[in-house]
Amino acid sequence: MKTKAVRIYGKNDLRLEEFELPQLKDDEILASVVSDCICMSSYKAAVQGSDHKRIPDDVAVNPTILGHEFSGEILEVGKKWQNEFKVGHKYSIQPALNYQGSLDAPGYSYRFLGGNATCVIIPNEVMEMNCLLPYDGEAFFYASLAEPMSCVIGAFHASYHTTTGVYEHSMGIVPGGNMAILAGAGPMGLGAIDYIINTDRRPGLIVVTDIDDVKLRRAEEVLSVEKAARNGVTLVYMNTGSSDELLSLTDGKGYDDVFVYAPVAPLIETADRILARDGCLNFFAGPTDPSFSAAFNCYNVHYASTHIVGTSGGNTSDMLESLDMMGRGLINPSAMITHVGGLDSVIDTTLNLPKIAGGKKLIYTGISMPLIAIEDFIKSTDPVLQKLAEITGRNNGLWCAEAEKYLLEKKGLLHFKSVTAAFFSRPCYAAPMPTLTYDLRSFSLLKTDNKNKEEARKT
Repeated sequence: MKTKAVRIYGKNDLRLEEFELPQLKDDEILASVVSDCICMSSYKAAVQGSDHKRIPDDVAVNPTILGHEFSGEILEVGKKWQNEFKVGHKYSIQPALNYQGSLDAPGYSYRFLGGNATCVIIPNEVMEMNCLLPYDGEAFFYASLAEPMSCVIGAFHASYHTTTGVYEHSMGIVPGGNMAILAGAGPMGLGAIDYIINTDRRPGLIVVTDIDDVKLRRAEEVLSVEKAARNGVTLVYMNTGSSDELLSLTDGKGYDDVFVYAPVAPLIETADRILARDGCLNFFAGPTDPSFSAAFNCYNVHYASTHIVGTSGGNTSDMLESLDMMGRGLINPSAMITHVGGLDSVIDTTLNLPKIAGGKKLIYTGISMPLIAIEDFIKSTDPVLQKLAEITGRNNGLWCAEAEKYLLEKKGLLHFKSVTAAFFSRPCYAAPMPTLTYDLRSFSLLKTDNKNKEEARKT
């Protein structure tokens, strides 16, 4: 069976290719991919190539598929797993397998498994590690967001505190305490705010800082101080201030838990200065520079029990928690998404991710479509995007299940509700995939068939 995927061959060397998948083994599962979110971690992998800890050394000759925040449907189940997984079921994947101590992960290390593909083979170890997770939700994109939300949740669980004279760590944040989320108005920060004001273990005060006033205003629109107050949390948004300004909000006590969401040395040093006694600094943002460092007050480490922790991804329990909270309507991570595109937009988007403003970039692998900001839908003359503008406008400017359903119905979706054996001789993507071409002067969208691709490109 053929698939179409974005594969990495080396540093800044990504290629969209069609290729043959191998014969399915008895301990493997064949699945479609419907949605994937492009993560900054994928950018880091793309620019580092085989220097990245999860990218194989031989990627130049055995390329792997990028993308680790994905969801789709099961197409075929090998004999070993037929009692646990069924054709037609939706799934999400926890990429942090930790299989036999290896760093190998879907979206980095596997030749036939990654999110930027139309069809994938899920190997035995994913199921062995309980990392293929059933998903019963209405929209695929929520399952894609379960992975980044698990990273957020894992960070809160990894923070810890101590009691003088007792040699045990108390895991988690201080309930009713003071919390700061620095550089917290980006997509992951929004996920963190949404989770922590809606989970059972909440702080009494959350101060969210950022240097971007536009992001701060948008964060407050989506996650209001009134909403937090209804859950007993005082939520404050502020443009990044001095440590004295931040400390003044706690009457000088400091913050029990500080999360740093950008790999910026002065930000880490500010976080250090505002820690309360036994304060925990959680360095959430992953730097690309292996020599990245910042000053940390070791006097306070000794005398005030301040400490630092870092996490890289969540575990399966964290991901199940995110799926459960989404399913119960407690959190809505759709605020993380600001752009939508098709499989052919992945390469440019990944390699230029730091330059593209906004939050998560949501990819639907079964369509061909340039990346476009949700807020720009309204600028298009294309009736489909105009309708999407209307749908998202009714949803406070957020992507939603209705928008997903409409886009995939109108622009073509590889969505296998019923799969027959005869289908498996066909490529694992809609053929021909519709090509969407923008007139950049007016944002107008033209839909063409494969026969007229070249004419459309010229247009």
